[in-house]
Amino acid sequence: MQDKTPESVDDTEQPLISHLIELRDRLLRIVLVVAVVFVVLIPFSNTLFTKLSGPLLAHMPEGTNMIAIEVASPFLIPFKLTLFLSLFISIPFVLYQVWSFIAPGLYKHERRLVMPLLASSTVLFYAGAAFAYYVVFPLVFAFFTSTAPEGVSVMTDISRYLDFVLTLFFAFGAAFEVPIVTVLLVWTGMTTRAGLRSKRPYIIVGAFIIGMLLTPPDVISQTLLAVPMWILFELGVIFSAWFEKRGEKEEAYRPLSEQEMDEELDRIESEENKR
Repeated sequence: MQDKTPESVDDTEQPLISHLIELRDRLLRIVLVVAVVFVVLIPFSNTLFTKLSGPLLAHMPEGTNMIAIEVASPFLIPFKLTLFLSLFISIPFVLYQVWSFIAPGLYKHERRLVMPLLASSTVLFYAGAAFAYYVVFPLVFAFFTSTAPEGVSVMTDISRYLDFVLTLFFAFGAAFEVPIVTVLLVWTGMTTRAGLRSKRPYIIVGAFIIGMLLTPPDVISQTLLAVPMWILFELGVIFSAWFEKRGEKEEAYRPLSEQEMDEELDRIESEENKR
């Protein structure tokens, strides 16, 4: 067995080092952009929290307010919200850096498909968060505050409220990625549109189970998450038709396997012998 020379070892290590350097540079760019957005938003942290708490405050009984149980909560909670919002706003830049890092390792046709999927996934995540804020929050908070027993004052802690809404933002943002997941399943050949349609009853039940796990224990928020997931699944099945047809076209032009090539040569040889 031939030993590796120092030159060959250097040649194999050099690409790895260059990739690590590039990864470090892109991570630093992401951190820098998030930090810049954070610095811009931090003076408005209290205003941002007031805006975020609007859907709850609109349905709280008159004369009641939110409370801060912990001593440092009035400072830390708006600070935490601003940090999460900075990352949320920077998602397009983060995905662009991820795309720029992996793109050189993809084929040309894969690059043409991945970029639209990344852009679509960003838009869908933002749409899910907007749906949660403008549709789900008013309905859920109106239901919760109206069911308070007599003699009980509704005074929500700001820390618990932030954790609650961030969970819903993540749940609805992730749920709105269902079309992307559906397209990827068909594109990679893991399933087909017909297979997905045949499993529709199980997917509907699964959507309601996911809604039960990711939302508060009430029927309203569970339904408001499950129904859009179902609708988005149907849209994903429709849009995946193009990817499935493309896969079928590629399959039609696949090269012969080694066994098929041997059989074809044997057939040609036998026909020549008959002559």
